[in-house]
Amino acid sequence: MYNASMKKLAYTLLITIFTFSALAEEHVVKMLNSGKEGMMVFEPPVLSIKKGDTVKFIATDVSHNSSSVEGMIPEGADPWVGALSQDVEVTLTEEGVYVYQCTPHNMMAMVGVIKVETNSNLVQVKQRAEIYKKTFLMNQGRLDNYLSTI
Repeated sequence: MYNASMKKLAYTLLITIFTFSALAEEHVVKMLNSGKEGMMVFEPPVLSIKKGDTVKFIATDVSHNSSSVEGMIPEGADPWVGALSQDVEVTLTEEGVYVYQCTPHNMMAMVGVIKVETNSNLVQVKQRAEIYKKTFLMNQGRLDNYLSTI
């Protein structure tokens, strides 16, 4: 037995959920052998999105994946690891900076950056990047360049 106030609350919740879902956007990032930034890149390499938006990584060229980099995502955010040569969709629900990579091509600095609303963890990400970029054999300045645009 619902009274009028419970019905009103239920309708309000449904409208809020529907509105949030309707406002969320999907962004597309291509995984490429060659693009505007050179070889082994994500395109676009840097995104600024809203909390709750989805990023769809498209396996445009084979042998790539998208994987969050440990220690380079906001606290409380869910990490992800996409399968090789497969599209993957990630909904980002925590504000902050996310760094992701193509696992088999991280030595070539095949990385990207997503800012969700704020750059509240940028200092921590930049500190971690100093260690992480030592794994790059090529394009050592790529990640720094991307982070400088945030």
